[in-house]
Amino acid sequence: MIFVTRKSHFNAAHRLYNPEKSDEWNYRVYGKCSHPNWHGHNYTLEVVVAGEPNPETGYVIDLGKLKQIIEKVIIQRCDHKNLNLDVSFLQGVIPTTENLVEAFFNELKEPVEDAASDGALLYAVKLYETERNFAEYCPYSRI
Repeated sequence: MIFVTRKSHFNAAHRLYNPEKSDEWNYRVYGKCSHPNWHGHNYTLEVVVAGEPNPETGYVIDLGKLKQIIEKVIIQRCDHKNLNLDVSFLQGVIPTTENLVEAFFNELKEPVEDAASDGALLYAVKLYETERNFAEYCPYSRI
């Protein structure tokens, strides 16, 4: 099994806030990340595709195609946007790094696997909110 990774970047604002809870609860749980006037991050997104190389091309996935897919499916929809308000597939989602990485995986799965070699799959998505804080969604791993 070969793992191929593409890294991308985008900038976005969000607010961590559960509308079913009080402002006090949200501040206690999310701290300054629940500020009503939003805050932003310079996100780094890593997309991992796993499979065997196509014998004709040598690719698990053409990295140029993977770049185009990430750009269309995630970057164009999220870059310089408010993740709470502007991104249709995130409506109703509390935009924690954990929830974002799973939503991004779900958006990318079909187009990535359609572009990859036979049997290859979208293996994992990792999202860095900061240099030190990130989440990874890998539904094929078991702890």
